[in-house]
Amino acid sequence: MEHVDVLIVGAGLSGVGAGYRLQTQCPGLTYTILEGRDAIGGTWDLFRYPGIRSDSDMYTFGYPFRPWHGDRSFADGSSILEYVRATASDSGVDRRIRFGHKVTSATWSSGTATWTVRAIADGLPVELTCSFLYMCSGYYSYESGYLPDIPGLNTFDGPVVHPQFWPEDLDWSGKRVVVIGSGATAVTLVPAMAEGAEHITMLQRSPSYVVSLPARDPIADRFRKWLPDTIAHRLVRMKNVVSALAFYQFCQRMPRLARAVIRTGTARLLHGSVPVDPHFAPAYDPWDQRMCLVPDADLFRAVRSGRADIVTGRIDTVTDRGVRLESGEELEADVLITATGLRIVPAGGIALVVDGERVDPSETYVYRGTMLSGVPNFALCLGYTNASWTLRADLASLYVCRLLNYMRRKGYRIAVPDYRGDGRTRPLLGLTSGYVQRAAGTLPRQGTRNPWRMHQNYLLDLPTMRFGRLDESMAFSR
Repeated sequence: MEHVDVLIVGAGLSGVGAGYRLQTQCPGLTYTILEGRDAIGGTWDLFRYPGIRSDSDMYTFGYPFRPWHGDRSFADGSSILEYVRATASDSGVDRRIRFGHKVTSATWSSGTATWTVRAIADGLPVELTCSFLYMCSGYYSYESGYLPDIPGLNTFDGPVVHPQFWPEDLDWSGKRVVVIGSGATAVTLVPAMAEGAEHITMLQRSPSYVVSLPARDPIADRFRKWLPDTIAHRLVRMKNVVSALAFYQFCQRMPRLARAVIRTGTARLLHGSVPVDPHFAPAYDPWDQRMCLVPDADLFRAVRSGRADIVTGRIDTVTDRGVRLESGEELEADVLITATGLRIVPAGGIALVVDGERVDPSETYVYRGTMLSGVPNFALCLGYTNASWTLRADLASLYVCRLLNYMRRKGYRIAVPDYRGDGRTRPLLGLTSGYVQRAAGTLPRQGTRNPWRMHQNYLLDLPTMRFGRLDESMAFSR
């Protein structure tokens, strides 16, 4: 049976970054990446819906070791996919990837200090062993999105599409489209489809906060004009980290004022085309759920033009010709888009077994936001919910490399986080969004103190993950 020092699961943004960090920080270790699909890119290869883009700026969403050279801060999906694939190709990470290998389970043996990882490739079972298992497969199911029980949906006489599985041949030109949802996907779809459709309606049960930022960063443009690429990238990256964190803290500490500021900005961008209440006035405080970002106010421009509108209300039933609301209003449609969210799965949805005992992720505690209590030589790559995913993902990979190098120096073969806290917990992801709440009972727990608390703060995490003690609450064995 083939053995590698580190096995990475997933060849998306996180997995490619993890491979790069391993071969640069731990050059003496062997590693392989198993990817269930047939292409590099993860989310950015899977999602093909119109207008797909990053809702985080590319100076923080991109890798710190590979400056972003695009002219837009908020890049479209194809540009991000090209960026990830170029990173993998230029660094040689792509030569370590085995495509079409869907991991199903992993079994740990303390006697041999190895994981036995089982996958399906070309319909046949495949097994590999590794000394350390690193899950970079994201946090949601690639097999199915979330679709709530919508009465009458199967009676609709037209295409019903979930954005996670967008059909290449879908034609919405000159047609009436209703997008059900109010999150990042919905606010991306509406302006992207508005120009081709006869009319498009975003139907939301409850509104989200929507904030506009310039698609191009003028400060970044100046820095890149005057300074070398690497220096400019670092300066813009830190500027964006600090500004995003400052806005988040402002929202958390002064929510009433933050509401007023966002409301004023929204009203200015709408120009009276639709009322702020109820369509852009959420019941929750800013950043209790992830903020929706629209570059250059494209959603507001689509609404002002009359090509798109927003309807807030509850669905009574879907009919063959559209959607009827509880208010009695009927929205006629030729195409329905169910932008109703993702389905979160912990640990990539694989079955974990440690020395014969099945691991229930919901009964474990997250260590430094990366490892799980009682699970040896195992790490998860989790990003931030209030900032760019890659900021936290790259810190996780650097931490894994530090840990592996420490174990080699000390002659340790096993490292397992040893939880000895007081049992008090905090929500792992810290959001009240529906997709988070639906998965709350399946996710690992978070403690109230370090190292069992996952900060949503890059400036706090940076010194801890890069330079903090590696032996704190960690049991090592030879």
